[in-house]
Amino acid sequence: MKTLIEYMAVGVAGFFGATFRLLVSRVSVGLFGTAFPVGTLIINVTGSLFLGWFLTRAGTRLAISDTMKLGIGVGFVGAYTTFSTYCYESNALLAGGAYYKCGVNVVGSVVLGLLAVRLGVMLAGR
Repeated sequence: MKTLIEYMAVGVAGFFGATFRLLVSRVSVGLFGTAFPVGTLIINVTGSLFLGWFLTRAGTRLAISDTMKLGIGVGFVGAYTTFSTYCYESNALLAGGAYYKCGVNVVGSVVLGLLAVRLGVMLAGR
């Protein structure tokens, strides 16, 4: 039963995160146009800021259940942006002194991500 509740918390919070992402994207396009993906930049930065703040606060100062942490961290923020998780985990590697692993994660994610997008575009074009 606990597992079902956790999945439901992630799903419900994910709905709100995805909806909020759409709202931020549309407002950004209205304000800044489409020449540069300002909305995505805002989403990635604010998502990273919020996840870092939330997980730090939840771990030290807030009495929040593990289910609520999953709902907000994985559901809401995960649907809002996965970039925040990437940044949070990279920061954890840095904080733990794993500089090489952090570098591999940062560079590898960007390079492999770009290559994967290119491959997807090429495959779709066939």
